[in-house]
Amino acid sequence: MMKSRLASTFVLGSLALWAIAAHAQAPGERLAQTACAQCHTFGKGEPNGVGPNLFGLLGRQAAANPGFTYSKQYVAAMKDKTWDRALLERWLTDSQTVAPGSTMAYFQDDPKKRAALIDYLQSLK
Repeated sequence: MMKSRLASTFVLGSLALWAIAAHAQAPGERLAQTACAQCHTFGKGEPNGVGPNLFGLLGRQAAANPGFTYSKQYVAAMKDKTWDRALLERWLTDSQTVAPGSTMAYFQDDPKKRAALIDYLQSLK
């Protein structure tokens, strides 16, 4: 009886730890919440903020988020571009080199942080 109770306690404790780990934020999500959420939203169907909603960004044509008004400089610089990992890597490194004069300025010099952000954004499908 004692072994059965201990086994049940162990299983329940393990499940609780797994549930907590499953809800923990990935590094890219934490970065997005601290560095990007002031202007962007990330959930499917959420409204745009100061910047466009980033749900489903990778694979989407740049400057094409419905209901968002982009700056003329951004539209001109991003014409005929589609968001992929390479473009997002360049954007996160220095957004102004990708779209000079656009209203967004972002610089992330840490390649691991850029990779984590890209992984997170790629997971939003």
